[in-house]
Amino acid sequence: MGEEMRRLDALNYYTATKKYDLQFPRLVDDIDVDVVVIGGGFSGINTALELAEKGYTSIAVLEARHLGYGGTGRNGGQVMAGIGHDINKVARHIGKEGLETLFEIASLGAGILRGRAEKYNIDADVQRGYAYLAYNQRQLKTLRGWVDEFRAADPDEDVELLVGKDVQQVIGSDVFAGAIKHMGGGHVHSLNLLLGEAKALVGLGARIFENSPVISVEYGDRITVRTNAGSVRASKLLWACDSFLAGLEPEIYGKTINTYAYQIATEPLPEALIQRISPIRGAYSDIRPVIDYYRVTADNRLLYGSATQLIEYFPSDIAAWARPLMLKTFPYLQHVKIDHAWGGPMACSANLFPQIGTLSGRPNAFYVQGYSGFGVTPSHIVCKVLAEGMSEGSARYDLMRSIPHMRVLGKDGFRRGMMSAAKSWHQLTGYFNGRR
Repeated sequence: MGEEMRRLDALNYYTATKKYDLQFPRLVDDIDVDVVVIGGGFSGINTALELAEKGYTSIAVLEARHLGYGGTGRNGGQVMAGIGHDINKVARHIGKEGLETLFEIASLGAGILRGRAEKYNIDADVQRGYAYLAYNQRQLKTLRGWVDEFRAADPDEDVELLVGKDVQQVIGSDVFAGAIKHMGGGHVHSLNLLLGEAKALVGLGARIFENSPVISVEYGDRITVRTNAGSVRASKLLWACDSFLAGLEPEIYGKTINTYAYQIATEPLPEALIQRISPIRGAYSDIRPVIDYYRVTADNRLLYGSATQLIEYFPSDIAAWARPLMLKTFPYLQHVKIDHAWGGPMACSANLFPQIGTLSGRPNAFYVQGYSGFGVTPSHIVCKVLAEGMSEGSARYDLMRSIPHMRVLGKDGFRRGMMSAAKSWHQLTGYFNGRR
């Protein structure tokens, strides 16, 4: 994976267009803090920032490479509604009242994200405008059921169901039977958002260390985290590594499995073409079990992403692999150049719902992981709830941590086969639940 990731780093649109030139030192000393966070993506930085805003400023964040190296700097930048792929999948574990609480929590993400960018004056190209797209009448029936839920969750937002030719009011494509326009959603330059949040975190007194990979953790009333050049002693720890945990903590490593997603970004396009592609200058996704997702950027590119539909594999040429997907949706872009093509792993849980909690018998060792490719907005919700659990405690933290996390057996030796089987199963069941 190392060589592939280095190649993709060089082609990553987010890295090429970041606006914050932040560099943090390597940990070379032995330090004492209240909280140590392992992982410098949205989960780690957002939880630390939530804690810092509560007054817990003695915090150290350890990042093995650079901030945003993982999924935070490799995603589509979609600001979507919700907290997981299908909240109803966890209903049997939490009951009717718990489900109602989750629906309430799920509607908070976009507001938290936008509020944070505004509060700290973060330049992250935050843009409103989203559309959920249906290819056929089965999927359109599903959207008809969703639209009332969206309106109930966000009564002050512009939410509208469009069918037939009216779909082109939100997207310049004739391949869709229907769409939900949701102006409460949108998109963001996720790496710039992260870096702006990291700048705010440091401004509140926390310390961030890059190029500081963790090599061991010793648990106890005071936890010791050792890197290859220093150590941190803390009263509380947070594992926030997601798809890059790499076996460091076996108890949670076994509860997710990695899959891969890939993105491309075109050359800058004329304003008239951008308006044709996206009259709302928004972001989009279909509702299939494995979605295509795309958006226009502030510098007038089309960013288009997806994953392999049935067989799990790593394309040798991501641009060549993704271009036909883009042209299926926007055939009039056949002569447009692809400037960037990149991808990376994302940690999936068995129920496709994010996981938070503490390690067995270690009430001061917390974790968050398993966004299952749906992390930009949910990470801002989940980490607010997680910070409540790490500080004063809360009923909604207790609710989320109570959801069981299944182990994924055989993930290291059979990952590709297991993911191929899972994708095939999800595609098959999609025909019966209105997603295909």
